[in-house]
Amino acid sequence: MKLNIKNSFIEKLPADPVLDNNRRQVKEACFSYVTPKKTSKPTLLHVSDDMLENLGLSKADSASIDFLNVLTGNRVMENTKPYAMCYGGHQFGNWAGQLGDGRAINLFEVAHNHKQWVVQLKGAGATPYSRTADGLAVLRSSIREYLCSEAMHHLGIPTTRALSLALTGDEVMRDVLYNGNAEYEKGAVVSRISPSFIRFGSFEIFASRQDTKTLKSLVDYTINQHFSHLGTPSKAVYITFFNEVVQRTLSMIIDWQRVGFVHGVMNTDNMSILGLTIDYGPYGWLEGFEEGWTPNTTDIQHKRYRYGNQPNIGLWNLYQLANALYPLVEEVEPLEAALYTYRTDFELGSIQMMRNKIGLKTEKQQDKSLIKNLESLLQLTETDMTIFFRNLGSLQKDKPNEGLELINDAFYTPTEVTETIKQQWQDWFQHYAIRLQMETVPDSERKKAMNAVNPKYVLRNYMAQLAIDDANNGDYALIDELYQLLKHPYSEQPEKEKWFAKRPEWARHKVGCSMLSCSS
Repeated sequence: MKLNIKNSFIEKLPADPVLDNNRRQVKEACFSYVTPKKTSKPTLLHVSDDMLENLGLSKADSASIDFLNVLTGNRVMENTKPYAMCYGGHQFGNWAGQLGDGRAINLFEVAHNHKQWVVQLKGAGATPYSRTADGLAVLRSSIREYLCSEAMHHLGIPTTRALSLALTGDEVMRDVLYNGNAEYEKGAVVSRISPSFIRFGSFEIFASRQDTKTLKSLVDYTINQHFSHLGTPSKAVYITFFNEVVQRTLSMIIDWQRVGFVHGVMNTDNMSILGLTIDYGPYGWLEGFEEGWTPNTTDIQHKRYRYGNQPNIGLWNLYQLANALYPLVEEVEPLEAALYTYRTDFELGSIQMMRNKIGLKTEKQQDKSLIKNLESLLQLTETDMTIFFRNLGSLQKDKPNEGLELINDAFYTPTEVTETIKQQWQDWFQHYAIRLQMETVPDSERKKAMNAVNPKYVLRNYMAQLAIDDANNGDYALIDELYQLLKHPYSEQPEKEKWFAKRPEWARHKVGCSMLSCSS
């Protein structure tokens, strides 16, 4: 297995001088060296062919013992020094201090085809940042991360990636719902891939400690390595850098809203500086369109990270990043201006995203009210988001009376659709048809455009749980079936139509299908 190895992060940034792997506060350092924990009987379950190619590897490479050992932590490659990153973060709105890579270990960087990737193991053992935890991962959460990161990529949403999923052969004790019922589960390791795993919290930790020297070294490294098009780091470039992070974050969250993805734990340590979806923990996909839904059991009381609040949390997190960068900028106004831009651009971007979802090419004054009325209607009775928008594309603009029949499959309980609600839908379809008459594109072209932004297949929570249940029984076939399905989320795939269906009733309150904890 030959890779074009790089180590820019550890070569250009300050290291923790302490080499012992004991839990501690790490000062004036961006990372600590750490060796992955060896596993007793590693078994490779799945490999992303996409990511193999991106790293310059072949399928033959992925079948080698070398590949298995390196990507399960059993072998450290020559000329590499695995490390865990130091960062802090605001968790559920409160400053949590030092956090860091508690169960992630970065192995090395790979350069291929003018791109550079960091290869990281999740679940490969404790680090100085593990606090009271063991640094390990279970098969359940590893399957969810592996499938979702790849699914998000194919949906066209910026994300970290996954290269491989493997069993460790070891058992791990976990309390799924934090209710005192801990059990042993199968241990697993996911190899995660990203141009960088630097987070908002990576900068916050140094600002909180008034360590401007280390803060500056990390910001300069980030700009030189990942934002080099902005120019040589300077006060003006720091401002431009923040503006670009604002825009990338905004764009990512609009994409989440478009497909009904709920991150579940948008703490600042889970926000990528590159505007990538990062850290797939208690995430979930909207089944019924519900702005107040959160998949995170820890968040069930206040619902801080609910679907409808994700745009606001994105802005709140950017405020914390602005505070962290302030010691280098020393001006409030340009940072505030960038944050103000987020507010205005998000509103415009959200309306445009919804225009695209309902097939409007042009902009008209009544679009805002048409969209607002639609979002209200979708919440009158439980209505499947994915099925509704996908089926809406089949409406012919001169046949609005057929609208209700087209979307009927999206209703979870058709008997709840009263005559009053039916009339409200009929009225909306009449207004929608009038609006479509103002468009010049034919129905067929509009449907094609709508199908390109409204996926037919997403990783519904129950689908991932079915794969987990099978895997816990030693059957891993469904992992590949879902992986192949989700590579083409916008395609019809008639042979896989069974996955274009509402959440089954058995999954409504099942653990893993409706609610998840941060250990999920």
